[in-house]
Formats: sequence, structure tokens, C-alpha cells
Amino acid sequence: MRVVIAGGGMAGTRLAAEIRQRDADVAVTVFGTETRRPYNRVLLSNVLAGTASADQVCLPAPGGGVTARLGVTVTAVDRASRTVRTSAGDVEPYDVLVLATGSEPVVPPIPGAARAIAFRTMDDCDRIIAAAANTPGAVVVGGGLLGVEAARGLAGRGLHVTLLHHGAHLMERQLDAEAGLVLEEALTALGVTVRTGVRVSAIHPHGAELSTGELLESGLVVLACGVRPVVGLARDAGLPVDRGIIVDDHMRTADPAIYAIGECAQHDGTVYGLVAPAWEQAAVVADLVTGAVPEARYRGSRLVTRLKARSIELAAMGETHLTDDPGDAGGAVEVVCFSHRARGIYRKLVIRNDRLVGAILLGEAPTVGTLTQLYDRGAHLPGDPAGLLFNGLDAATPADSPLRMPDSARVCECNNVTKGRIRACWEKGARDAAAVVAATRATTGCGTCRDAVEGLVEWLSQQEEVRA
Repeated sequence: MRVVIAGGGMAGTRLAAEIRQRDADVAVTVFGTETRRPYNRVLLSNVLAGTASADQVCLPAPGGGVTARLGVTVTAVDRASRTVRTSAGDVEPYDVLVLATGSEPVVPPIPGAARAIAFRTMDDCDRIIAAAANTPGAVVVGGGLLGVEAARGLAGRGLHVTLLHHGAHLMERQLDAEAGLVLEEALTALGVTVRTGVRVSAIHPHGAELSTGELLESGLVVLACGVRPVVGLARDAGLPVDRGIIVDDHMRTADPAIYAIGECAQHDGTVYGLVAPAWEQAAVVADLVTGAVPEARYRGSRLVTRLKARSIELAAMGETHLTDDPGDAGGAVEVVCFSHRARGIYRKLVIRNDRLVGAILLGEAPTVGTLTQLYDRGAHLPGDPAGLLFNGLDAATPADSPLRMPDSARVCECNNVTKGRIRACWEKGARDAAAVVAATRATTGCGTCRDAVEGLVEWLSQQEEVRA
């Protein structure tokens, strides 16, 4: 079995590791456009802020037996001969080809856009950091998740940042108007000037011009205007493409030997732009191509958007824009909200048929783990829904000591890593956080669990010293 993966980002690297875990005899070759070791793109804003180094956000190696061709891109697919051609001039045969080509930044068609820097890759991050060293201020164009992350990262470096967004409020896809306002105020407290309802008409050598003619002077303009799936390779190979590469529940394209996963794939009409669905898809493909679980199928993902930074903690999931509506076609909708803008707190639960179908948690939210699990599992809500805004479930409320934390408690939501699994790894010899991460992949998703993982490892070490 020869598996070729076109794309060495978070999806392709994860797939290679999943395949190796299931079958050590499968020959896996990963072609990645970037010359760098694969890294966690989700944590680039930490690198931008200076709170993490490039090495600290690198992904664990997929293991022995995987050939990684860094800086080499798959340029063409010959479906008849089951071979790919690469930018290095090689012809590589495959039994299974997986397209994990990801997405590319959207650059608005405005004059001077080439003068700005799109925030997408580690190289982009390096360019932004270099430019930031020579200017006191920056303009970020785009108020979605990526733009918010870029703005808070640059503010963390001491720059005065102006964040421009054409929508009525920030992150309008994930947040309602009240949550968008609370987020704006949190960014303002970090030194970011937020301007919504504005459009950029041109980028000049010394700043950004608005459609009103106003010029915002700045030595650095960063674009965070969204992304689009990279589908050219699939289209040129004659595979069906819509917004993304069309796949079925096997994550298989119209060609049974070719799969697609991650941000380039379109499943059941949806293109997912977050890492968790890509990893779920990678697990399904690994199960199928190795024969480990022949009945494995991908049924879609329940999305949770996470952002955790200095003074900003955010989780948004599901149908966040619904309001109380007894006549909703899917069943009566109940909305429970709490807002405390002075403390930067906003919490909203959207409930239908006694199940959590959406939530926004902005600011300190000790029940985020409980609510994420309830949403992800589609479970019935226990007790008074309003209590979940503050107290969570008795079995899942944060423990004041790891001693009182059950082994079943999930520490890393992205990779489904429990306290018990971390303990088991520690007992097998993973005696520091880096070793636990390598064994479990904890912290390699959104990164918000890093403190908890490091705290558990430290506590386990202390317990051993006490016993000694």
C-alpha cells in the first residue's frame, strides 16, 4: 500500500500519523509546499504576539516510516496511471492519494493590495514581525477570527492597532451583536481601535484608504479577509469541485482512489474552516485505507470556535444567532443570556428540545468544558439551563485540585485527552509536558489546555515525591 498525501499542513500531517498508528507497513509520502517543519497554524497569533516561538508551535512528527518532502508541491495528478508529478520533477506512484491542499488567503481586489501582508502562514508571520519592528502602528483589515487574532497579537507587541471590519460587529458569523460589542471592548482594553461598518478602497505605501476617502497612516497593513479552498489540483484532474473538492461520507472523491480532507474538502455541502473537523476526517480516512475500521464514515462535525488570549477568552458553537421563537420549524427555541460588559463577560445558551444547539461564552467561563461536551454529544440538558451559565454540572465543575478531578475529565477537548490518559502516559515514562504532548497530542489543537496539561504533569511529579 502506497499512500501519497498532497499537503503537509495540519490535516496532512495528522493523517500520516493516524495511518502509522494503525498500520506500520503502509508506505506514506507527504508533499508539503512549505519548507518548514509542520506547525500549528491555530497558534500563529501567539507567535505574532511574542508569547510563543516558532519551535513551540511545531506539530509532533508523524512517526517512523513517513517520508516528508518539505518544499515540494504536487503539481499534477494522472488518475489513469495513479501517479502524481511534483514541483521537483518527480513522478510518484500511489495506491491511495489524499488531497489535503488546505486553503489560501482571500486578497481583496483593491488597488495596492500587494503592499499588504496576508496573515496565513509562518512566513507571513515572520514578515509581519519584521515590519512591526519598524513602525509604531498597524492596520488589520478583517474582523473575523483571524483578524481578531492578528490584532491582539500585534497589540501584544506594543503596536497601536486599528482593526477594520466591513460588518456591523466583529466575528458576525459566530457572534451576535451583543457578543461582538463585548469582544470589541475587550480588544479596546488591549490597545486596539476597532472600526466596524467601514470598507478599505486602496492600500497605499503609508497606510490604508477607506471608501470615504479617509487615509489611515500606518507602516504595516495586514489582511485577514478570509480564505478559500485550494482546489486547482483536483479541478485539473477532472474531479468534481464546488466551493471545495466534493467528497462522500468516506471522504472519497469521484475517483475511488482519491480522498480529500481538511479545508479543501466539501462534505454534504459544507467546507469546514477549523482544525477539529480536519482531524476527524483524517481519522476516518486512516481507518478506511488501512482497513482498521472498514465501516468508518464521516457524518459531519459540530463546530466550536475557540480563542484564548491575554484578556480574551471566547468559545462559540452551533446556532448562535437564534432568538426565542416558539414557532421555529425545528422546535421551540429558548435563549438564556447573561451579560456583564464591565467585566467583559457575555454568555448565551440556545436550547431546542431540551438540547444545547448553540452557545457563546465570552470572558471567564468556568463551564465551557461542560457546555462544549453537552453540545458535542447532543445530550439532554440536566436541571435548570440557567445554572449552566455559572455552575455547570456537579461532575464537571472545575476541581480546586487535580486530586478531586475524575480520570474521565477531558483536559484537551480538541484531541479528546482525559486526565486518566495523561496519568497513564506519565506512569509509562512521559515525565514532562513535552513527552505527554508527543504521546497524546494534547495542546496541539487550539492550545487552550496547555496550562492544565503542564499543571497535571507538575502535580503528578509532586505526588511521586510525596510517596518517595
